[in-house]
Amino acid sequence: MSQKNEILPLLLTVMVTSALLGGIAWWLLNKTFPNFNDRSNSSSSNNQISETLAAVKNVPEGLFNYGGSTTWAPIRKEVDFIIQQVWPKFRLVYTDPTTGTPGTGSGIRMLIENQLAFSQASRSLKDEEIQRAQQRGLTLKEVPVAIDGIAIAVHPDLPVSGLTITQLKDIYTGKIRNWRQVGGPNLAIIPYSRRKEDGGTVEFFIDQVLEKAYFGDNIQYVYSTTPALRKVSQNLGGIYYASAPEVVPQCGIKTLPLGKSENKLVAPYQEPSIPSSQCPQKRNQLNELAFQKGEYPITRRLFVIIKQNGQLDEQAGEAYADLLLTDQGQELIEKAGFVPLR
Repeated sequence: MSQKNEILPLLLTVMVTSALLGGIAWWLLNKTFPNFNDRSNSSSSNNQISETLAAVKNVPEGLFNYGGSTTWAPIRKEVDFIIQQVWPKFRLVYTDPTTGTPGTGSGIRMLIENQLAFSQASRSLKDEEIQRAQQRGLTLKEVPVAIDGIAIAVHPDLPVSGLTITQLKDIYTGKIRNWRQVGGPNLAIIPYSRRKEDGGTVEFFIDQVLEKAYFGDNIQYVYSTTPALRKVSQNLGGIYYASAPEVVPQCGIKTLPLGKSENKLVAPYQEPSIPSSQCPQKRNQLNELAFQKGEYPITRRLFVIIKQNGQLDEQAGEAYADLLLTDQGQELIEKAGFVPLR
């Protein structure tokens, strides 16, 4: 009898402790992963996406190498996983170049040399690329699937409210070298950039913003966007350009509005701007409407580049573009931080 009296309180203690621990675990999960309870909704959403993607016809079976633009990385992360779930026999492998850095130019070169089934680009095809393909008996086709833009990152404490496209050009060609020349403090400008051969974003910037002019001799070259943004966050005079989804949500920098004139500056983020002190609890979001309407001055399209050779590679490229252009494919592109075409 006394043993029962001892056991009952012990059992009650165990039950209460288990309940408390379970409650704590549930709280921690929801605190750490705010969308933990939405997994069923997410699964339902993925099922709807799967059904729509599954309706795409002529998706080939086999292993297909593709490559190209580093700007596409967030899209690959969102889209390719779903495609592999829906079409497990349509196997995709992102392939880096054997020499040089991955990017739009290297992807198109590898495509022409039959190292890839299709490629991804952050700019339109160049005449010399079209001609090189023709010399090999290939016709290249570009299919636009998303809208992107170039955003300008500076230190969050830099007292400059925006730049015109002409001022931006003059900064990167070395004509403007001090922030005082654009309404800022008496401070040397430190312009960062990747090299021209590193990708389509740099080529696009040189063609569209610099109007094919050369970089200034004060440019500091970086390998990729991540270290560049880190440098800008550490140097009050720093400035860098990159794909808007890579820049706008970042915490350690601020993004400058741009315009063709000083009285028509347009922000690449949804206003009001969220200060870096409130990040990462809140992050700036892309100004999709300004991109879609063409109000933001540096926009571009992202392309799937397809080689029309009547073989499986062409079918793979067409199928990939078709999948991205479905309603759900466009939703996934938007989820990746880019602006859908539709």
